[in-house]
Amino acid sequence: MFQLFLQSRAQNLVKSRLGGEAFKARSPERDAETDRGRIGSIMAAIDAALEAAESEQAGLSRRVEDVLARAAVTLGNGTDEYLEREALDNYHQDLFDKEILNGQRRLKELATEISHFKFMKAAVLNRFPDFKP
Repeated sequence: MFQLFLQSRAQNLVKSRLGGEAFKARSPERDAETDRGRIGSIMAAIDAALEAAESEQAGLSRRVEDVLARAAVTLGNGTDEYLEREALDNYHQDLFDKEILNGQRRLKELATEISHFKFMKAAVLNRFPDFKP
């Protein structure tokens, strides 16, 4: 009898501390909605990063092609052009070389990033096959 009294007293104490409400879990629909929201925010971040990298790659690719065309014009087409080139033209060629190398380096980095972003997107879609964007 004494144990029953203690058990009842302990339950009353817990109820008073917790506000007197019984424990309730959320509905499965609400849990699924919360999960979709989490996955959606991850997918949105990956898509935004992928779009930004692809946009940068397209713009940089056009600029590198433009620099290559300008470099070809200043280079000339004579067989001994490099022997008789003026110092100013050499200076411009060196600048074009630096720009081209930097642009090509960045294009390579962007290609790697884009492949990583696509992999992450595929991995998320693979791990959460029920996700519908």
